Amino acid sequence: MNQIEWQESFNIGVDTIDQEHQRLFKIINRLFAFQEEEKDSQWACQEGIKFFKGHTMKHFADEEAYMESIGYKGLEQHRRIHQSFRTNTLPALEQELEQTRYSPDAVEHFLGVCAGWLIGHTLTEDQAITGHRPRQWENQLPGEDLEALKKVIIQLVFDLFHLESHMVSDAYGGEKFGEGVYYRLVYGTDQTEQRMEVILAFEEKLLINTVGKVMGFESNKLDNMLVHAARYTARQFVGRVLESFPVLEGYELKEENLLDYEQLKAVFRREKFQASLLFNTGAGYFAYCIIAPHLLQQGVGTPLAHGNATDEVEKYLAQRAAQARQTERDHKRKVLVVDDSMTIREAMRQLLGGTYEVSLASSGVAAIRTISLDRPDLVLLDYEMPVCDGKQTLEMLRSDEAFADVPVIFLTGRRDPKTMIDVMPLNPSGYLIKTSKPEEIKKEVDQFFAKQKK
Repeated sequence: MNQIEWQESFNIGVDTIDQEHQRLFKIINRLFAFQEEEKDSQWACQEGIKFFKGHTMKHFADEEAYMESIGYKGLEQHRRIHQSFRTNTLPALEQELEQTRYSPDAVEHFLGVCAGWLIGHTLTEDQAITGHRPRQWENQLPGEDLEALKKVIIQLVFDLFHLESHMVSDAYGGEKFGEGVYYRLVYGTDQTEQRMEVILAFEEKLLINTVGKVMGFESNKLDNMLVHAARYTARQFVGRVLESFPVLEGYELKEENLLDYEQLKAVFRREKFQASLLFNTGAGYFAYCIIAPHLLQQGVGTPLAHGNATDEVEKYLAQRAAQARQTERDHKRKVLVVDDSMTIREAMRQLLGGTYEVSLASSGVAAIRTISLDRPDLVLLDYEMPVCDGKQTLEMLRSDEAFADVPVIFLTGRRDPKTMIDVMPLNPSGYLIKTSKPEEIKKEVDQFFAKQKK
């Protein structure tokens, strides 16, 4: 998702509110564009976020004034959701951006949560103002119950994983905050027909950083064993939450599902949640959502049982792998060309631009700045440059832990062994001679990525 499109269905028929909605959509889209731009992207994001925040506050005030003027019955609930976004969601997202210096993950979290919240709120609560749709959050638990649930979850996350988490939102609407794993558990009692459904949305890296570390998991990708371990950990986690509330005593697990993101969104379109909380653990995001006592309709996902759990997890992972392969095919690797010669830079852009996303830097200092703003997958670095040569540039990169593993291939006119031996301690990924034929240079770059993938 790199743009959100305004649709006529978003209009509620009140000009001032509809116009402000459209402005907010435009600001979010501009932030998506800033995320992809190389130059001054952090500064642009900072300014864009301030602009978005200012317009959001004005929009909330205007919208609440309009609801008050028409005597809207859901005003207090609507105002509480605005207040939560204003005092919980935005500050938490801004804090993450600042603490990580606008890392790609933090920017993705901000855009995913804000864009998703804006679309969801516009389609549900704002449409409810004029009676076009029922209110989504009208059946939420009282504030004190949500607060109690939040405290229990935060304490359990610390007890299990020693992570200091905090709530980002108490009206999570299925927003996408990165690659995720979505898990549904249905609980019931033998004495009644009531059911309680719990939806857990995990950022993939959170599972790897928690359950994966406990297992000694070294890969950065999910596999069958890790998904199973995450399932059982999630069961234990929910069980501990249920134990914390006497009213939920006696509830037992009746059914479980792994959901893909489209199925998760379908649940949020269809159901009203009694609690829907989004947390940041510092190691990744997760959401804890409750539907009680309603049952999910058929077709959400194949129930996981003892006999078919392994097959279902295999199918789930296969589907994720296919989606990942498609994403990889659509994604261009980033190559940064660093050379003081404009002729060489433009020649490399022409040579590699059809296959890769090529950015250019004219000096070692400019290269460091570019890499810090938008980390490339490979740097082609000229050895001989004025002021700060290739060796000095690579030394600066290797001295910073955040960029110590960035692959660098020297692009040089020198052939003498002494030059190559001199930079070997800096662990370059290879050497390319500038006078080589263009097709040979392209082949070397292609082979580098092929080996890396393998």
